[in-house]
Amino acid sequence: MSDLFDTPAYKLVRRDDPSTSHDAAASIVASAMELVVLNEIRKFGATGCISDQVCDALPRHRYSTVTARYKQLKEKGLVIVDGTKVKGASGRQQMVMWASEYYPEGAING
Repeated sequence: MSDLFDTPAYKLVRRDDPSTSHDAAASIVASAMELVVLNEIRKFGATGCISDQVCDALPRHRYSTVTARYKQLKEKGLVIVDGTKVKGASGRQQMVMWASEYYPEGAING
């Protein structure tokens, strides 16, 4: 597994979170979950996907477990968002995400 997935525990919690959150962050393997989420996003190819679709594809994982991985994946350049939005199940707009290798060539990155 690549160093890209070695997210340090301190990036998984906020400074003012309770000690139990810090303990939990230190005990999980974030890299494994990042890879699970990235692989689901990859399955959508050049179409991209929204969070609702990723969460629906991973029903065994809690919403917060899945969505917490987006930031790290974007920071690592493995997932791209460009401001494109699509209406989700709640009726609110959600950002479209692409695995970097499927981001449409020539698309405006904003």
